[in-house]
Amino acid sequence: MQKAVAYVRVSTAKQGKSGLGMDAQLAAIQHFAQAEGFSVVEVFTEVETGKGSDALSKRPQLRNALDKARVMQCPVIVAKLDRLSRDVAFIAGLMVERVPFIVAELGKDADPFMLHIWAAMAEKERRMISERTKVALAAAKARGVVLGGNRGGPAPDHAKGTAAIQAKAAAFKGHVGPIIADLHAKGLSLRAIATELMDMGIKTSRGRETWTAAAVKRCLDPDQNAACA
Repeated sequence: MQKAVAYVRVSTAKQGKSGLGMDAQLAAIQHFAQAEGFSVVEVFTEVETGKGSDALSKRPQLRNALDKARVMQCPVIVAKLDRLSRDVAFIAGLMVERVPFIVAELGKDADPFMLHIWAAMAEKERRMISERTKVALAAAKARGVVLGGNRGGPAPDHAKGTAAIQAKAAAFKGHVGPIIADLHAKGLSLRAIATELMDMGIKTSRGRETWTAAAVKRCLDPDQNAACA
């Protein structure tokens, strides 16, 4: 078997502690390695937000993976291209390192040229999603909706009862739901959508910074009245 090292990246410290997203990446890498005859000798895990932090100097575990692969003269395997970056310039910089990268979802025959093409497509898609999100958030703000819950205002009046709470949750869901539906229509998993929302800085209806797959699912379900929290 040909040796390889694996690189896994999650986007928040909480994800790193809980393993959210990490297990799925490792499973994809291991499945690919077994199918293609690779033996993964070491796994490098990074907890890094991805918000303008694509410089290799801010990814110490990726640097370690590169150094290990260079010494062993083997490739670095990642589950998906976005676990490296959606930034074309960053991908180009990695190619200069002269260490082969294999993206499990693209197959072992995807050469550097194809990685550049896929990165360019991902970068454009991210810009489009960002623009649509800004428009949606601006429209919601114009209608007086405060995304992310109370945001330091006065404590909610619990005397208003369950109906008021459900109405607030429904209003939040009505404005954030289309954003989530758009990401879901593009084929993103619930966990991937949760990561996108956190990267965009969108808080849950209860003001939490961390989204879960379950919260995303509640926002997608037309019959679910629970808050997207």
